[in-house]
Amino acid sequence: MSKYLVIVESPTKARTISSILGKDYKVTSSMGHVIDLPANKISVDVENNFEPAYKVLPGKQKIINQLKKDAKGKKIVYLATDPDREGEAISWHIKDCLSKIVKQFKRVVFHEITDEALKAAFKSPGKLDLRKVDAQVARRVLDRLVGYSLSPILWKTIIRGLSAGRVQSIALKFVVEREKQISDFIPQTTYSIEGKFRIGEEVFKAKLTKYKGKKIIFEDKKLAESCIEKIKAENFIVKDINKKQSLRKPPPPHITSLLQQDAFSKLRYSAQRTMIVAQKLYEGTQIGEKSIGLITYMRTDSFHVSPKAKKETKEFIKNSFGEKFLATKDYRYKKKKGAQQAHEAIRPTSINRAPVDLKAYISDDEMRLYDLIWRRFLASLMSEAVYENTKAIIQSKNCEFSAEGRTLVFAGFLKAIGNEPEENSLPALEKDQSLILEDLTILEHTTKPPARYNDASLVRLLEEKGIGRPSTYAPIIYTLIKRNYTKREKRSFIPTDLGIKVCNLLIASFAQIMDENFTALMEEKLEKLKM
Repeated sequence: MSKYLVIVESPTKARTISSILGKDYKVTSSMGHVIDLPANKISVDVENNFEPAYKVLPGKQKIINQLKKDAKGKKIVYLATDPDREGEAISWHIKDCLSKIVKQFKRVVFHEITDEALKAAFKSPGKLDLRKVDAQVARRVLDRLVGYSLSPILWKTIIRGLSAGRVQSIALKFVVEREKQISDFIPQTTYSIEGKFRIGEEVFKAKLTKYKGKKIIFEDKKLAESCIEKIKAENFIVKDINKKQSLRKPPPPHITSLLQQDAFSKLRYSAQRTMIVAQKLYEGTQIGEKSIGLITYMRTDSFHVSPKAKKETKEFIKNSFGEKFLATKDYRYKKKKGAQQAHEAIRPTSINRAPVDLKAYISDDEMRLYDLIWRRFLASLMSEAVYENTKAIIQSKNCEFSAEGRTLVFAGFLKAIGNEPEENSLPALEKDQSLILEDLTILEHTTKPPARYNDASLVRLLEEKGIGRPSTYAPIIYTLIKRNYTKREKRSFIPTDLGIKVCNLLIASFAQIMDENFTALMEEKLEKLKM
């Protein structure tokens, strides 16, 4: 019979941990939250210090009863829920449910589900972090108060069943405002001239930058046409050539927001789909006789990487690509205010598990996302790419053209990313060299309205504004679509008539709550609860 009980949130996570810990540990799942604020009323006593009235969730009493049964006779109950505020709150509620049956509870925290990480966590268990619990409770209470203040206005004015929320409503506001910017946009058209020059057998293009000593851009096409006729009679030489090298730093390892943006751009995954697939990779996959987590915890806003993972990855780079592909310094990335530095960036639990080695064990969706995470993390510890940039100034009596070329000198981290850019090189030019003008073309430039938000750009905006947390980006987008406040069209968000009506009503009735600065400041204050 097992001596200890380990409680996690999901059955998959339970299976993976059980396969690692062995027979002394019974690992079971709470299936997420077992206790929360009831959905049918506000459940916060505003007159009594905002005390939340938590209740057992519908259908969860059976799970609680099973947890009590599993806990009987156990020496210790290990609370092994996710390493964030929500995980802490789940463990806190579970402990409260089992406190009459078991006297000794210990909290274990790990950011990857591997032999080494679990053994380290269970060797040095701790206590529940009540600051994190308080932070989660405060967030939950605030969101409930805001939601139950805003939603009834929508019911009375529009239709029952609508919902509004502290962060969700700001996201909707961004989408609605962007649509208005698009509808109000007045396009403007200008024209420029591009020349095609020949030297020997090689041809390259250059843009007209000056005419009779003045920078030039044409607002009228006829002016550009008349200018072309004059330029044709000119003789051209290479006036100057400037070459210099530039370095391109690798992107940082993924955090939640960057993973959602990257997966949307490269894999066409929605934010929700990305997080569902990442959860599977984190919780574990059966490889041979053992189940193992393939990536670290996927809800994180920290770029921190463990020394062990760095060392292992640097060794891999050296062996796979050579010493010169290894970064000579640690890159620095701007830390987000309030980032949980105890967390790690999203990375493979072992860089030695290359995507190709996992093909037989994981689904296509999982493979594509794992490959994205694996390559990005590998690249983050590699050397910079080196480019040679060439700029040639081509002159005649009255004209000046500019031609630019870019050549990759050293791939560096691009070897790992696997998408080395096409080169745009110029011919070998020499100063005072004569050139033949082969052709002149008028280019039309019409200004475009700002693009509609999509999963990537909306998540990026929310993060930049300090609105929401890594765990909330995907649910926010899902809720906007589920409530029919926005719809997807060509992978972008368009507000529905209902969404516009809801947004305008909320702005008119709750100007402060609908102020993005208020929401961002509230996030900052809530973060301080866990400090």
